[in-house]
Amino acid sequence: MLPLLLLAAAPAAAAPTPIDAERAFAADAQALGQWTAFRKWAADDATMFVPKPVKAQAFLKDRKDPPKAIDWWPTASFVSCDGSVAVNTGGWKRPDGTVGYFSTVWRRQTDGGWKWIVDGGDTLTTPRKRPTTPVTKRATCPDTRMLLGMQVESRGDTVDQGRSNDGTLFWDWVVDPGGKRSFRAWIWDGRKIRSVIADRIAAPTPAAS
Repeated sequence: MLPLLLLAAAPAAAAPTPIDAERAFAADAQALGQWTAFRKWAADDATMFVPKPVKAQAFLKDRKDPPKAIDWWPTASFVSCDGSVAVNTGGWKRPDGTVGYFSTVWRRQTDGGWKWIVDGGDTLTTPRKRPTTPVTKRATCPDTRMLLGMQVESRGDTVDQGRSNDGTLFWDWVVDPGGKRSFRAWIWDGRKIRSVIADRIAAPTPAAS
């Protein structure tokens, strides 16, 4: 009688991280086309800036991909304690050689994957380096559920804000009437809410008449 062979169960695949999602998003832009990838990875309620805020899926609908996609890479990722929300930041380079940075808010989906819900950035004079291992900072887990009382005064501007389910990561963006905008993010470090991103984008230059 042949002995029974006991086969060990294969270990479950690790859930994708926000960095994994960012890299897959960037790879899809090269393989599938820039706007095709943006549509694929955007949540239904996602917002992007062109430069004013727009609903991403409506803006991207039927938009043709450029001949060559922008290239981008993450340099840092800030993740809530419960893993429900993350903010990635990094660098990008256009086919014409223009360089800049981005900050993107990601929300974990019920299937364990990620979709982006806010995406913005600006140009730079010097490109951000492409690290082999981006910095990852996870918020400290609170002893009890914590609700952040931080609010943004609208001042008549366009504003949105959000936080993770456990209140350990908080973000907001503001666009003033002239088109100048900001994006900020904070995480809980066990003692206080610590600022991790503070992007300030100048108003677009008016087109020459």
